[in-house]
Amino acid sequence: MIRNAFLTVVFGLCLLFSVAAQEKVTWKDLADVNFTSKYFDATDEYFLVPDFGKSVKELEGKEISITGYFLSLSPEDGIYMLSQNPMASCFFCGGGGPESVMEVKFTNTPTFKTDEVVTVTGKLKLNADDVNHCNYIVTGASGFAL
Repeated sequence: MIRNAFLTVVFGLCLLFSVAAQEKVTWKDLADVNFTSKYFDATDEYFLVPDFGKSVKELEGKEISITGYFLSLSPEDGIYMLSQNPMASCFFCGGGGPESVMEVKFTNTPTFKTDEVVTVTGKLKLNADDVNHCNYIVTGASGFAL
């Protein structure tokens, strides 16, 4: 009986620390960023370059959890996104700014469908230099549908 109670307490503490290890982030949190247009010789084009705010910089490298719309852009190449908005009104279609979408690098291939609302957990990487990737990248990601 005491052993079962002890195991229950230990399990509860492990669950608490596991949940506490992730920082719940909202799209509003990620909006602490300003953009300026910058020319890139390599592409002969202008791109919006982020200047991340203090609160966003504090999230870099942390394990985060965020909910959004799943976008399967190129599953054969492992290119997946999470968006504040559904596909028809996401950043690429003019419905939001670059801060409203993030690239997601899953540890296992997801089975979600485009526009399914999911929660993704992983390590947040901020990207201000590589125009071939999003400004927000979640690596080592896992997720579940709501």
